[in-house]
This record gives sequence, structure tokens and C-alpha cells, in this order.
Amino acid sequence: MSPFLGELLGTMILVILGCGVVAGVTLRGSKSEGADWIVVSIGWGLGVAMGVYAVGSFTGAHINPAVTIGFAAAGTFPWADVPVYIAGQMVGAVLGACVVYFHYLAHWSKTEDKGAKLGVFATDPAIRNYPANLVSEIIGTFILVLGLQFIGANEFTEGLNPLITGLLIAAIGISLGGPTGYAINPARDLGPRIAHAFLPIPGKGPSDWAYAWIPIVGPIIGGVYGGVFHQAFFVGNVTPVFWIFTVIVAAALVHAFMNDVQGTKQTMQPGQNHQA
Repeated sequence: MSPFLGELLGTMILVILGCGVVAGVTLRGSKSEGADWIVVSIGWGLGVAMGVYAVGSFTGAHINPAVTIGFAAAGTFPWADVPVYIAGQMVGAVLGACVVYFHYLAHWSKTEDKGAKLGVFATDPAIRNYPANLVSEIIGTFILVLGLQFIGANEFTEGLNPLITGLLIAAIGISLGGPTGYAINPARDLGPRIAHAFLPIPGKGPSDWAYAWIPIVGPIIGGVYGGVFHQAFFVGNVTPVFWIFTVIVAAALVHAFMNDVQGTKQTMQPGQNHQA
């Protein structure tokens, strides 16, 4: 199996099961309608596990551009293979989203909420604050790529790696997914968002392209930093990329903090009682 086809199939499986669980929970008339965030997080985790089991022996099952770029930045994956992997991941994500659309074909017209329909395909923040949302995606993907390297370094997990990777995804979702819906994967968000834009979904709204850069840029920054952080602290290989991304991450944190402070000041009106 070629790297392109392997990453395509693995990512397609991931998106079918991941976007599928969101559709089941949010679309009207589904038997799983109204299930909670734990179900969504576990569904995404199992989706990743199945994708890794499917193609791990062929490509290593990155099924995520942030992982591919993060490993390349860490020096554990060749940069020459990055474009082919990302191309496969993007095509697989679009195809997986189309499968979900057809699987829930009878439920789109029953669902009035345009945001819920978009939410099946793409992430959106609980509180729209771009600097804070970016930081959330950086942190979540940092933990993902760092965790993957921890898993790969332990021989006792061999054979169980895909399942443990799925548990890592579920843990990130449960613990860190609340602010943004934890894309932590540019292909997982952008591919289905593209599918949402062109599929004939009854009563759909806009695809929210104003937010779409967050689940692309945030995961890439977090993925690269996770890769070079592991090299610096666990391997002892400190590179210029580590220092560059340390500055980038620190700048993102400071900007998000200052933006939050400024927003808090603007909501404080003179003479109001702000005690709880």
C-alpha cells in the first residue's frame, strides 16, 4: 500500500467514526441523540484507534498533518514524505465526511439547528476568542504529539499502541476538549469543513471560514512544539527550531492573556458591583 493511500484510508476511517459519533449525538431523530461529551470523546478515540490499526503497518498511521509535521520537525520523519502524507490525509478527511453525510441522510432535514449540522463536520469554540482558542488548540496538539512519542518509546505497548493512542485522544477530549471541541488535527477539521461547504445538506448555514484557520494553525504549532520539546527534554537534542517555537508558543500565551485582561476591563463598568 502506498503512503498516500494508507494515510487516505486511515484518515477516512478516523473521520467516519469521529464525525459519525457527533452526528449521532446531535442530529434529530438519531437513536443516540442527546448523548453527552463523554460519548463523543470516546467515539473519536476509538475512531483514531481503528484508523491506526488499519494502516499503522503501512505508513505509521499519522492520519494527522500536525503529527506528520511534528515528527518531521523532530527529525524522526523525512520532510520529503510530508506532502504525500498530508495530501492523503486531506483527501481521506473529505471522503470520510461524505460517507457520514450519506449515512445520516434522513436526519439532515429533520435537524433545524444550522450550527449542529456544521458541528458534525467541523469544530467551533464554546467561547469565540481567537487568541484563547488558538492557545487551546496548541496545548491539545502539544499533548497529543508528546504523548505519541511517549507511547512509541515504550516496548511494552507494542501491539496495543493503536488502542492506547485512542485512549490518549479520548483523554485529551475529556480533559482539554471543552473550549474548542479539540480539532488537534488540521485535516480532521478542514476536510470535513470543505465537505460541508459543497454537500447539498438541507437547511445548512455557512461553513464558518472566519474560524477555520484556528484548527489549522494551532495544531501545527502545537505539533511542532511537541516534537521538538520531546527531542530537547527526553533525547537531549536541543535544536534552533525548539527555541523558535518556544518563543512562538510563549508569544501566543502572552497575547491570549493580554487579550483576556483587556476584554475583562472592557466589561467592567464604573460603579457596578462585580462581587459574586
